[in-house]
Amino acid sequence: MISVRNVGKAYGTQRVLDDVSLEVDKGEVVCVIGPSGSGKSTLLRCINGLEGYDEGEIAIDGAAVLHKHKSIHALRSEVGMVFQRFNLFPHRTALENVMEGPVHVKGMSRSEARDQAAALLAKVGLGEKLTAYPAKLSGGQQQRVAIARALAMQPKAILFDEPTSALDPELVGDVLKVMLTLAHEGMTMVVVTHEMGFAAEVARRVLFLDHGRVIEEGTTLQILADPRHERTRDFLQRVLRPV
Repeated sequence: MISVRNVGKAYGTQRVLDDVSLEVDKGEVVCVIGPSGSGKSTLLRCINGLEGYDEGEIAIDGAAVLHKHKSIHALRSEVGMVFQRFNLFPHRTALENVMEGPVHVKGMSRSEARDQAAALLAKVGLGEKLTAYPAKLSGGQQQRVAIARALAMQPKAILFDEPTSALDPELVGDVLKVMLTLAHEGMTMVVVTHEMGFAAEVARRVLFLDHGRVIEEGTTLQILADPRHERTRDFLQRVLRPV
């Protein structure tokens, strides 16, 4: 479903992705972990066509992801993206935020988009918040609206960029529960996260990125329980047992 082969990217002299490769099968959940500044978010943005890359190849379901090509808008609509900071339209209700993409990008009728949005908000536990504006929602509720918005485009895959990092600890569980449901339903997902418990529960594989390079990749059990690389062990010790 998602193929990343030998991808490199630099900002000036700073190399942020260096020969990164990743293959994600349909229905698979892969978690990408690593320290801040390791290139995790940039990798997701390249996969979704939000940023270009300098070397290598990226394809979604066999179609090349080319940042400036005319096909990128159609391709991007097939790969949802959930950001750290929600990115909701503040002047639109939860329902309107979820309706936006289907109406303006896919040409869905407003009545059909409204019914779909209401069903998706109910799915993420916000059936009573249809008319609420983002300012009246908690961070966890806003993130669940963002997930419903991504689902409204009926994507082939969803990319999650540290979706719980901006949330208060007590709000994290509701978002992870929604993501867990999606994983069990067979949604293809690439998740950048520091939530190792979530990774252990739903991910088939884990990729450890540091300074733009893949330091280690393996099954979730192998990476989290018995990492081979010293840098991976050091990172996990700090994440699981903070100083």
